[in-house]
Amino acid sequence: MADPRSVEVLKEALQRLPGVGPKSAQRMAFHLLERDREGAQQIGEALRHALLKVNHCSRCNNFSETDLCGICSSSKRDDVRLCVVETPADLEAIEQAGVYQGMYFVLMGSLSPLDDIGPEQLGIDQLLALVTAEKVEELILATNLTMEGQATSDFIVDLMEPLGVPVSRLARGLPMGGELEYMDSGTLNQAFAERKTIHS
Repeated sequence: MADPRSVEVLKEALQRLPGVGPKSAQRMAFHLLERDREGAQQIGEALRHALLKVNHCSRCNNFSETDLCGICSSSKRDDVRLCVVETPADLEAIEQAGVYQGMYFVLMGSLSPLDDIGPEQLGIDQLLALVTAEKVEELILATNLTMEGQATSDFIVDLMEPLGVPVSRLARGLPMGGELEYMDSGTLNQAFAERKTIHS
């Protein structure tokens, strides 16, 4: 007998999560409905609340409930260094490692023509405006070492060259194909300490 339509809708919704296929979605849906309806209610309320409250920081594009996030509004940060990351998870990994005290810009992705993700979707214009408006002494590229991350990094390097902004890239202690959010703090620390200048 087929599952009720509401269960099918729930399974389809769960499959929108990264790494969740049909079988995993089915296990999650059945678990929540059979054994943890209170948890399901909590997840639903948390999602609704986050969708209502969370937007983007007007400066760095990270998730924020206020116009400026806590990092951008802090007077303790080194505001002449700007680290470009792909996702909020990458920013969080760097912050947890405690290896960097500058500012950030979050692209919310990487260039991927096959997925129709171009410079407009990544807020490249916003990044350019930020770099030209503020006295950035070093732009640190911390995009992931994937083909898309490398293409994004190269694109930004080309944009920065006429502006005369010194650009560096995290050291190659990071493995090819690796993603920042999964790196340990020691690896991130070494990558920041040994970052290489691309142009100055």
